[in-house]
This record gives sequence, structure tokens and C-alpha cells, in this order.
Amino acid sequence: MKRFLSLLVVSIFAGAITLGAYKLFVEPEYKESVTASDQVKSKTNIIPVSYSSTNTNAIASNIDFTVAAEKTVNAVVHVKQYGVSRTPRNLMEFFRNGGPQEKRIQGVGSGVIITEDGYIVTNNHVIDGASELEVTLNNNKSYKAEVIGTAKQSDIALLKIDADEKLSYIPFGDSNVAKTGEWVLAVGNPFNLTSTVTAGIISAKSRDLNEGDRNFQSFIQTDAAINPGNSGGALVNTKGELIGINTAITSQTGSYVGYAFAVPSNNARKIVEDILEFGDVQRAIIGIGTIPLNASTKKEYGISTSQGVLIDTIEENSGAEKAGLRKGDVIKEIDGLKIRKFSDLTGYVNSKSPDDVINVSVIRDGNKLDLPVTLSKYVIQTYNIDDVGVEVANPNKKYLEKFDLDHGVVISKALSPKMQRYNLEGLIISEIDGKKVKNVLEVKQIIESKYPEEDITISLIDTNGEKREFVFQN
Repeated sequence: MKRFLSLLVVSIFAGAITLGAYKLFVEPEYKESVTASDQVKSKTNIIPVSYSSTNTNAIASNIDFTVAAEKTVNAVVHVKQYGVSRTPRNLMEFFRNGGPQEKRIQGVGSGVIITEDGYIVTNNHVIDGASELEVTLNNNKSYKAEVIGTAKQSDIALLKIDADEKLSYIPFGDSNVAKTGEWVLAVGNPFNLTSTVTAGIISAKSRDLNEGDRNFQSFIQTDAAINPGNSGGALVNTKGELIGINTAITSQTGSYVGYAFAVPSNNARKIVEDILEFGDVQRAIIGIGTIPLNASTKKEYGISTSQGVLIDTIEENSGAEKAGLRKGDVIKEIDGLKIRKFSDLTGYVNSKSPDDVINVSVIRDGNKLDLPVTLSKYVIQTYNIDDVGVEVANPNKKYLEKFDLDHGVVISKALSPKMQRYNLEGLIISEIDGKKVKNVLEVKQIIESKYPEEDITISLIDTNGEKREFVFQN
């Protein structure tokens, strides 16, 4: 009996210790766990949760757009351009329009300050044809702007203002490392609404808006809202770095419908650096001709890969020829960047300079080869002066000596029916608007710097060596 009672006491004492330990250590932890679970359940009734391997909702919730907005909004400016219409060209126009016309035509856009001393990047189409430019900062201060240089093909222009203070600016980011799906902000002045910020993602990269135009560069596509007036504004990442210059929208209404495009920052930066150093864009080329990689060409060349750029021709004495590239090679990578289509290639090469060395990875006969290619300089050989109706080319030195000249360009072709009535081929244009021209590039620079309705004065050297001047009215 005593033994039974002692066992009962021990059992009760042990049970009390177990219960106490549970109450002291286990139950609070369990309650805490249940409370947290209940809290999750209550939240999921309000906010849908994706249980995929990547919690995109959690990632998105950690992004702070205010940081990028604060860093960039003061560095995006409002660009206003004014053009003056021409005076009448004849008496008929004089009497019809009531004398000289001085109507000011205003266009608007945006621009991005890239240095504290007032250099500004915008689109060429924002300032094209302007006789006067005005830039308004986010603090409402306005300044007259000077055009430092333009790249019409890339739709980039560089402006300069002389401000009385150090300006906020946006540093360039690396557009090559920007990824599809990455969050971005578009900053600009749509519909004259100053300092507007919209958010979206990068929808695609290396987008070619002109299929078939093999010289056109690639764009960053975004679904951030961009409207008229945003042109020339900033596309920035969440760090506030400039990764693109907003340029175009695709829309049947003229307003944003979900598709907007920006010039990659690496291309814009290269253009700016060239303008500041050389006064013009130094375009680099590999020295190849390409054809589309499709079912027909894959069969013809015995290629199994479905992505890349197929080389069809190699230019003589080019970097491609010297590096050993061949017809039938498929370019798959350049400097580790995947090349899926032609616009991937042009987008990257357009960010490089002549004499830069790039590593080109190709597939040849099923094998991968890595070939270092030195880029060469693209030289304009001909140029169409459309308003005159002629094509000009660079003459050789001996040809100029026949006319006792050390400068000038030769008329290689008459373009318009009116000019084709005259025997112009072989004649020398020595000056345009009183400025001596030494090559086709200088002709291009003079013509593209003129206002749309401005007259052109051509100094022509005929076969007798006599100089004649002709004025072509627009």
C-alpha cells in the first residue's frame, strides 16, 4: 500500500512538472505560431498572393519609386522651339499674304540635363528647324539654348545652356545590362504638364521600328506612359540612372496606347561624346552584309540554329575580313552579349567607336569560334541634296586639280527631272551658302543645319573652270 501511494505521489509530481513546462515553454510558442498564421490568412483575404517560386508581389512591394523620381525630376527640362516663316519669294506671294510673314511657330518637348554645367540631351525632331530654343527648368527658370550638334539618323541632339547655378543632372546608366521586365520611370512634359513621372517596365529590347531599314538602330520598348511632349525626356531605372531617351510612341490616336520607345543610353552617350570631341558622330562598322536567318537561308547554308545574324558578304579590307569572318558564319554573341537578331547587333555596334575591338562569337560548320574584330570608320561616300535635286560624291585629288581646286564635291547624279535636263554630272560644287566644302560629310552638315524653308546658295565650277552661283528656293 505504501509502495502504491509513493508511486502515485511521484506520478502526480511528474505530471505537474510536465504540465508546468508545457505552460511555460511550449504553449506561448504555439500561440505565437497560430497568431501569425491567422494574420496571414486574414491578409490573404484582402491581397491575393502568388505561391509561385518567385514571389513577384513581395519584390514589387520593396521597390521605392520615390528615390528615382526625386533624383531625376529636377534634371528633366521643358524644351520650346520657335521657327520664323520665310518672306515671300515673289510678288504673287507678297500680295496674297500681305507682305513678309513673321509668324512664330512653337513646338514643345523634353530634355535631360547630363552635366551640372548645362549640357542637355533631347531628340533631334524636338529641335529640328528651330530658329530659337528656350529651355525651362523644373524651378521655372528659363534660358536660351544653343544647338551643339545633332545626329539625325539616331534622333539625338545635344544642347547647351549657360545657367547661373550648378544644375541637377542624371548620370548615364548601362542600357546593355537593363533587363526585360525591369521597372523603369519615364520623366518628361507631356501635353505641357511639367515634370510628369510615369512608371512601367521594359517590355522589350533591341526593337526595330523600321523593318528592312538595315541602318536603323534598336530601341528599348516600355509600357510606361509616354505622350506628345515626352519626346527627349528620360527613361530611368529605379536607381535614378539614365538608361534611355524617350523618342517615339506607336499609336493610331497620337496618344499613349501601351507602346513607347527610347534610344538606349549607351547609344546616346556615345553620340554626345562624339559631338563634343569631333563635332560629328563617328560611326563604327564591322564590315559585313547580312541576310535574314529563316527556313530558306538555314537550308541553303546548312544551319541548324534559329537565332543569330547570318553573314552574307564581307567588305574588302574591313575589320571583318582581317579578323577572318566568312560568308555563312552566324554571329551569336558580341562581347558576351547574346545576338538574336540584326537589331541586337546594330544596337551594340552603334555604341562603339572606330578602332574599338570587339569579340565576335560565331557558329561555323557547327563549331563555335571567338574572333576579335577591330571596328572601322563608316565614311559617307554620297549624299543627296534633295532640295537642289542632285547627288554629290567625294572626288579624288587628281580630279580636283583639273579645276585648280583643293576642295569641293562632285555632282555624281541629277535626281529631279528638272535637273536631269542639264548636263551636271562631273561638275564641282565648291561652296554652299558661302562656306567651302571639302567632302560629302561637310555638305551633309551644312544642309541639315538649315531651316526647312531656308534658301540654298550653290557655288558651281563649270567645265571651263568658271564659278557660277545659283540660289535654290524652298
